[in-house]
Amino acid sequence: MTKILLLSDTHGYLDDRILDYAGQADEIWHAGDIGSLKVTDALEAEKPVRGVYGNIDGAEVRREFPLDNRFTCEGVAVWITHIGGYPGRYQKRVREAMLQRSPKLFICGHSHILKVQYDKRFDLLHMNPGACGKVGFHQVRTMLRFAIDGAEIKDLEVIELGQR
Repeated sequence: MTKILLLSDTHGYLDDRILDYAGQADEIWHAGDIGSLKVTDALEAEKPVRGVYGNIDGAEVRREFPLDNRFTCEGVAVWITHIGGYPGRYQKRVREAMLQRSPKLFICGHSHILKVQYDKRFDLLHMNPGACGKVGFHQVRTMLRFAIDGAEIKDLEVIELGQR
């Protein structure tokens, strides 16, 4: 079983509460708009980090992280990208790629809106952890925590970090 901490849209902000949760995970996944490599360096001091760059990330972050990160965690095919859309409204490049090879878990950030939903068309779970930074229109900073056990995604928790 692999315990995952999923976050997005830090915009260069990281506090001790995020690091406390990071220490409890096996892996940390960041869905873009990192803001500064100081964020991922601090997270990597806790646990391994997988991530992607977002639309606000500069050249330094883009050299370190890809636009799309596709991998398998235990028995689950995962795709992380920053701007992906939602079931029924995926970004064109995402929808076309899913028609060729759909993951079991699709993760994106960007909207600052926490949302988890099942997509029947592509038989996948869609996750957006919201935003845990202080920049944006969101009112409450959020992350997700869950486990992957073989081919099963389970024990999903919403973590609220308080007002931005």
